[in-house]
This record gives sequence, C-alpha cells and structure tokens, in this order.
Amino acid sequence: MDRRAFLKKSAGFAGTVLGGLAINPARTYSRPSNLKITDIRGCTVASNYDYPIIKLYTNQDIYGLGEVRDMGFLGQALFLKPYLVGKDPLDIEGILESIRPYAGHGRAGGGFSAVDMALFDIAGKVLGVPAYKILGPKVRDKIPVYGDTDANEDPEVYARRAKIRVEKWKLKHLKMDLRPWLISNKEGAMAGGVPTEKGMEYWGEYVEAGRGAIGHGVSLGADHFGRMNVESGVLLGQAMAQPQRRLAYIEDVIGFRSRNAIEDMKKITDGSPTPTLGYEDLFGFEGFRPFINQGALDIIHCDLETSGGLLETKRIADYAYRYGIRTMFHHAGSPVGAMASVHCACTVRDFACMENHAMDIPWWEDLVTGVDKPLIQDGCYTVPEKPGLGVELNDDVVRQYLREPKYIYKAGYFEPTPEFDEPMDWDEAVKKRVLSNGPWYNHGGPWVHLDEEGNLVNRADRR
Repeated sequence: MDRRAFLKKSAGFAGTVLGGLAINPARTYSRPSNLKITDIRGCTVASNYDYPIIKLYTNQDIYGLGEVRDMGFLGQALFLKPYLVGKDPLDIEGILESIRPYAGHGRAGGGFSAVDMALFDIAGKVLGVPAYKILGPKVRDKIPVYGDTDANEDPEVYARRAKIRVEKWKLKHLKMDLRPWLISNKEGAMAGGVPTEKGMEYWGEYVEAGRGAIGHGVSLGADHFGRMNVESGVLLGQAMAQPQRRLAYIEDVIGFRSRNAIEDMKKITDGSPTPTLGYEDLFGFEGFRPFINQGALDIIHCDLETSGGLLETKRIADYAYRYGIRTMFHHAGSPVGAMASVHCACTVRDFACMENHAMDIPWWEDLVTGVDKPLIQDGCYTVPEKPGLGVELNDDVVRQYLREPKYIYKAGYFEPTPEFDEPMDWDEAVKKRVLSNGPWYNHGGPWVHLDEEGNLVNRADRR
C-alpha cells in the first residue's frame, strides 16, 4: 500500500470538510466591543506583475491589509464594500460565507481572498497574536521557497538564469517554464498542436541544461506545456522521470476547465512516474475536492490569492493531507500576500514549498516594513511572530511603483471609493472592467523582468 492509500484509509472517511479557526476572534473575552468595518480602499503596484492591495478599515483605528491575485482587478475587492461595511471584522467565517457568491476561479477569486487576509490581519492585531495562531498550530518555523525561471530559446541562457536564482537565494526548489514555443519550430515536435514524444525530448534538452546548472540537490519542476491530452501527459511524465532530468513534478498538464479534466488528470497521475501538480487557478474547497477525492493529483498547488485566503486554503490542505496528497503554494504577488501565505503554510502538515516569482525585483521586499530582511534567507521565509500578518506597507516605496488602473474610478493611493457605496450590478461591473467574469487579467504589462543578459527591463507578458 502506498503512502497516499495508507493515509486515505487511516482517515476513516471520505467527505468531511476539515479545517477551521483554532481561535474564533468573535467569541474571545479580550475582543473590543462594537468593532465595525467602515471602509475598503486600495492601490495597485506595478512590479513583476500588478499587485492590487487593499486596506479594510474599522471604527477603532485598526485596519487590515490584503491582496487581490496578481494581474487581477482591484475592483474584485472594492466591489464587496456594501457587503462589508457595518460588519464585525472578527466574524471571519460569517463574513466570508456572505461574500462567497461573488468569488470564482482564476482572478475572480481575488476579492474574496484579499478580504480574508485583511480580516486575519485585523483579528491578529486586535488579539495581539500572529495570524497563524487564529488558524491553527504552527508546525514549522521556516517555509521553503521555490523560484520560477522564465523560458528562453537558448538552453544556456535558461540554465544561467536558473543558476543565478539558486545561488543568490540558496534555493532548494526551482521551477522552469517548458512553453510550446520553445519547440514548436523543431522538426517532429508537434502533431495536431500537441507535443509528440520527440517534442518531449526537445523539452528534455532544456531540463537537462537547467539540471546541469543547479545540480541534483535542488528539486526542479516544470509547467506551461500548452495543449495536452492524456497520452502526451503520460509521455511527458515518463520523459521527465529520466535520471538526467528527474523532475519533481509536472504542473497543470490538463487545464482544470477542460472537459473531463478530473478523469484525464487521474489517468495521467496514475500513468506518470513524475508526480503531478495543480491548480493555482482553482477557487475554494469545492473546486479542489473532486481532484482530491479521485486522486487526480499528487500535489495540490494553491494560490492563496485565488484559492480563498488563509481559512479556505487551510481547509483544502487539511483535506488533501487525509488523502496523502502534499501541498505547495503558488505566489506571484507582493510581500503582503506572501506573508499571508507564510502564515497559512506554517500550519499545513505536509507542505513542500512556496513560490516567489519576484526574485528579479530589487525593491520587492522594500514594499513592506516590520519583518527582518532579507525576507528569503537560506532559501526560506521565516514565519512572522508580530500581530496580524506582521507587515505594514512602506508608503514611500509603494507610491514610487503605482500603476493607475483604468477603472470607472481613480484608485490613487487608498483614496475614498464612493462609487462602491451601493451594490453594483454584476454585468455592469464586468462591462466596466471593475470585475473579471473569469480568469482574465486586468493588465498586459509591461512588467519588470530579467532579460537574457541578466538586466532588469520592462516587457509585456508573453502569453
């Protein structure tokens, strides 16, 4: 019996929803009386991607920070204003259930997730405890980080980028993009838009170059494979399990929105010697549950800024653990969302590593104060022990890198948003680009990244 089967059998059940608040702030004797939410405001930072950041204000000079998913719509959070103002911010579970109808997969999960973070920040500050203590017991002090390496047609450039990240940050985990355009012009690499066995070998050359640069002591995964099917997914897993490559996982082989996604991913997971990973764009427990129930993934890959924030993601990870499925976190946002993710990750029992997609940005960690720098030391984040999320914005630095979103309002820097005082019709909000009606992005760049020579440049996202 393998480890996953053993854990699932030992759990003794198949359908119970796990996770919850270790401390219910709304029922503690030390809570302040008559605490109410009074406002929600925001700003958007232009970095490696756009970071929509919110503040949730109260009537007692306490506010909470939160972050909408990278490249998402700040309006996903501000749209919720009529459903938040006047509520008790310590009623975390009650508020989240009331706004759940306005959340969805992809960037549509960003508003819900940002509010969750802000509520945990407020509750921690009010109770004088770090956010993780509200969520559950801490099982680790350090959160291993994995770096992301942008694709390049030259395997030597690709390998150099990988080596820079591993050596600079002393990483033990790395991911590389195996995008279709790397091989699409090579003879015999594609058939009907799907990579062939020969195409897998072309991709393998990039993996071997990266592996040669970082060695076998660093776990290496890959994603962005483009259009795939069950046959190509199994071939991919077999090709990447070869000793000279030995990938730790293949990510999002079949898109979660694809027809028969669960059934197809189950077949790939069963047939692939390389572990499968997914899905950063799934929202909520109910989104992940069928993939977990069917054993369609070896590792779940939540992005806290889409999956539902700290509470929902903890529930997902606890449930996956009962099925012998490990947890990783995707993250391509600011230090606000990163620290929220760290608070959650430290309570997850079987946790592998968490992404930092902003290693190229020299001022990334300068966006916040209140924590020891550098944020990544010896390849890990350290769990903050200050109340709430443990960070505050560095106003001077954040103002330097603002992007002014073209919504129906002028967001500025946490300016009043009277446009959101009254409920807005969903279709109207989508039409005015206040909301996203799916996983769509708010902005196409340009964003800051390393070029082929290791210099910081602005470029539009390559999608």
